[in-house]
This record gives sequence, structure tokens and C-alpha cells, in this order.
Amino acid sequence: MDAFEKLANAIILQAVKDYRFALKRLAKHPRNDSALYTKREVECFFHSELFNVLTSLNPDMLIQQLQEEVVR
Repeated sequence: MDAFEKLANAIILQAVKDYRFALKRLAKHPRNDSALYTKREVECFFHSELFNVLTSLNPDMLIQQLQEEVVR
């Protein structure tokens, strides 16, 4: 794995962690402005050109999987 791949993976992983945290926070506090903002920002990132450059993951499937994970 080259340096670009490591950086790309780290960026995606941090976005996933941020999204999970926001979803868990919203499950307990649905009107939490900070969590709502983070959720929207990460969803925008998942649908961005940069995301497509960094990974071949399907953003909608990733979002769905993370949402299902938090519901469990």
C-alpha cells in the first residue's frame, strides 16, 4: 500500500467515525445541532468527487450500512 492509499483510507475512516458518532448522538438527542451538522457534512463528503477519487465505495450503500449499524 502506497502513501496515497494510506492517506485515502485514513480520510475515509475518519469520515466513517465522525458519521457513526453523529448518528449515535442523534439517536439520543435528535435535535443536537452539532450532530445534525456533522451528519450533513459527512453525507455531502460521501457524495463528493473527492470521495469518488479516494475510493470506489458506493456512498449510498455505505450510508445505509452505517445507519443500520447504529440502529442495532
